[in-house]
Amino acid sequence: MFTVKIINYKDTYSIRNKILRPGKPLASCFFDGDENENTYHFGIFEDEKDLIGVASFFNKNNENFNTNKVFQLRGMAVLDGYQGKGVGANLLIHAEAYMKNFKSVIVWCNARSVAIPFYKKIGYQTKGSPFQIPEVGEHMVMYKLL
Repeated sequence: MFTVKIINYKDTYSIRNKILRPGKPLASCFFDGDENENTYHFGIFEDEKDLIGVASFFNKNNENFNTNKVFQLRGMAVLDGYQGKGVGANLLIHAEAYMKNFKSVIVWCNARSVAIPFYKKIGYQTKGSPFQIPEVGEHMVMYKLL
């Protein structure tokens, strides 16, 4: 049984570190804006106790979208043993439903190239051309209308 809850930004670090920043210091898992009151962090728990995935939504505009009702999805990560089992999709579906309460119309992210099929499967579209994020790899802007 999986449960999605709002969590503290510090609770995202262990999973961000294992999945998105392996071998790097835990401090590399802090994102600018994590502490803002209009940033929302979600965790998905197995049996309501074990945190197995995280996603954060930052109230951040993007020049590709002509609206200020936009949130950036960052730090989306699911532990290796749970990937490919619908856990990430479950997390995002619940988080996006919550974000609709803020009259957000678009969620966007800089998706790693390897994650593009995952995002497309749950309704995200690509925008623009691939680009590099130093020390992380190739990414693509993706978005979803809520």
